[in-house]
Amino acid sequence: MSGKLSGKVAIVTGAAQGIGKAIAVRLAADGARVCVSDINEAGAKAVAAELPNGAFAVTCDVSDPAQVTALHAAVMTTAGDLDILVNNASIVPFIAWDEVDLAHWQKILSVNLTGAFLMTRAATDMMRRQGHGGRVVNILSNTIFAGTPNMAAYVAAKGGVFGLTRALATELGKHAINVNAVTPGLTETEGVMASPHAQAFGFVEMLQAFPGKGQPADIAAAVSFLASDDAKWITGQTLNVDAGMVRW
Repeated sequence: MSGKLSGKVAIVTGAAQGIGKAIAVRLAADGARVCVSDINEAGAKAVAAELPNGAFAVTCDVSDPAQVTALHAAVMTTAGDLDILVNNASIVPFIAWDEVDLAHWQKILSVNLTGAFLMTRAATDMMRRQGHGGRVVNILSNTIFAGTPNMAAYVAAKGGVFGLTRALATELGKHAINVNAVTPGLTETEGVMASPHAQAFGFVEMLQAFPGKGQPADIAAAVSFLASDDAKWITGQTLNVDAGMVRW
């Protein structure tokens, strides 16, 4: 399949459903060979089976260093290359600050922040060894700007990845590796609709510049742009994809 990502190999984490699945679908439609990664083995395999270009699934808990290492080894064995990493895997909680304890805090940070570190460490090391540069796109959340309640650990973790995005853009530019981020607003995914967050759409819509519910495909389009050569002169940036809820 030809397209702006033709010949590229991409890893998308948390890709068994929701925004991650939409990203995997879009990158594949644009020509990439996608490694669909998720802790949900059956879900990842089902998504990979729907995609063209030799897509394949690898089960991975991004908070586990050994599994991250095994994921990247599998990518090299199966595809022999890596051009794009999309750090999407995360846990999205709904818990009041008064109920946040150390165990919850550490669990959220282990996946949402440390997981992004582990994946980016392994992927960018691989990209540097290959010597042809690459793209890292981190999926954040506009909650880091809105200070959304009942999500303190999540907001802190995503804020950490926001800072990591900027820092790594500075350090990896000399290796032709772009590092950018996308901040979705509230998005109509399976996970959101099955959680208390589903009750927030009406309020959020009042804050948006135009009406409607954000869709996973909206986020995927922005990711595909940042992963492509169209964004070759862009790094260290965070792109809000939230119907203008946050304007900065």
